[in-house]
Amino acid sequence: MSKFWILATQLYRQKIKAKSFIFSIVLYVAIISVVMFWSDIKAALFSDEPLKIALINDTKQDFKEVFQSDSDMKFSFPTDNQKKIEQKVKDEKLDAVVVLKETNGKLGAEIATYKPLEFNDQTKLSSLIQYAGKIYSVQQLNLSAEQAAQIVESQTPINLKNLNEQTKDGKSEDEKAAGIGASILVGSLVYSLVISFLSMITTDVASEKGSRVLEVLLASVKPSTHFLAKLTGTYLLALTQIGILLAVQIVLFLTLDGGSKWQRVTDIVGNLSMSYVFYTLAYLLLSIFLFLVMGALFGSLVSKVEEAGQAMMPVMLIGVAGFYVLMSGLYSPDTLLIKVFSFIPFTTVMVMPLRMGATDLSSFEPLIALIVLIITVMLAFFVTLSFYKRSVLTYTSGGVIQKIKTVLKVTT
Repeated sequence: MSKFWILATQLYRQKIKAKSFIFSIVLYVAIISVVMFWSDIKAALFSDEPLKIALINDTKQDFKEVFQSDSDMKFSFPTDNQKKIEQKVKDEKLDAVVVLKETNGKLGAEIATYKPLEFNDQTKLSSLIQYAGKIYSVQQLNLSAEQAAQIVESQTPINLKNLNEQTKDGKSEDEKAAGIGASILVGSLVYSLVISFLSMITTDVASEKGSRVLEVLLASVKPSTHFLAKLTGTYLLALTQIGILLAVQIVLFLTLDGGSKWQRVTDIVGNLSMSYVFYTLAYLLLSIFLFLVMGALFGSLVSKVEEAGQAMMPVMLIGVAGFYVLMSGLYSPDTLLIKVFSFIPFTTVMVMPLRMGATDLSSFEPLIALIVLIITVMLAFFVTLSFYKRSVLTYTSGGVIQKIKTVLKVTT
C-alpha cells in the first residue's frame, strides 16, 4: 500500500506543478469567464455609439412611444424630404432611415441603409417594427391607445394539468431551462476532460513504456499497483481541476457586479431537483473514472508515445459524438437518438442530464442508466486490470485490434 500511495502522490504532485496543467486551468477559466461575462466585456471594451436612425412616419398613427432611444439605438423623427434624409445616410450622418407607410390597411416598413446593419441590430429593429405593426392593426378598430396596448401586451396565463398520477409533478419552464443550462455545463466539462485527461494518462503510460522506465519500475512494483496508482493520481488531478474551476467561478460571481450574477446562479440551482444533482454528480464521477480506465488500457497497448493518439482515438470519438448529440438535443430532447445515447455508458453523463432536466421522464430511467454505468465501470476496471498486467510489458506493432490479439496470444 505504501508503494501505491508513493506512486499516486508523486504523479499528482508532478502533474499539478506542471506548466501545462496550470496553463490549462488559466485557459479554461478565461474561456468560461469570457462566455459568461461577454455582455459586460463587450460593454467595457467595445462601447460603440448608438445607431442613429431616422423614422419617417407617413401614417396618422403616433409611434414615438414604440421607437424610444436607448443605449443601442437613437431615434429621431425628422420632417424633411425622404431623399434629403437618405442623403444623410449616404453621407454616414445617419446609420439608417425607416419609412412607415400604410399598405392595404396594414403597416408597411422600409429600412434604408448605406452600410448593412449587424444581425443583432437588425433583429431588434425588425422586432420594434413588428410591434408597431400590431399596434397599428389594433388601432384600425377605433380603440383607445390604452385599449390597444392592453390587447397587444396581454399574455394568457397557462396552467399545466397532468391527469397521469404517476407524472403529475411535471417540470415548469424555469426548471427545464435550468436543467438544460446545467446539462450544457456538465457536457462541456466532460468533453474537455475526455480530451485532456484521457490523453494525459494514455501518453504517460505509453511514454514510460516506450522509454523502458516501466521495466525498471515494475521490478519492484506490481503491475496492478502501478495501474491503480496511475488511475488514482490522474483521477485526483481531474477532481482538483474541477474544484479549482468551480471555486474561481464562484469567486467571480460573488465579487463582480455586487454579486448580482451570483443571484442568477442561485436561482438556476434552486430550480434543480436533488435527484438531478445526485444523478449528475454520480454520472460525472463514474464517467471520468471510466475514461481514465480506458486511457490506461490504450496506453499499455502501444509500444511508444507516438502511437498513443491513434490508440485512444475510438474513445475520443465516442466522447465527441456524445457532445454533439447533446448539442443537437437542446431544442428537441425527446428524440430517439437522445434516448438511445442517454443509456450508452460513455455518453450517459452528457445526454441523460439533458433528458432529466428538459423532459418529464420516469424516475427509473436515470436509475437504470446509473446501474448500467456502474456495471460498465466495474467490468472495464477488472478487464483492464487483468489486461494491463499482460500488455504493459508487451511490445507489439500494428493497430489496436492487432495489438490485443498479439497480447492475448503471447500471454495465454
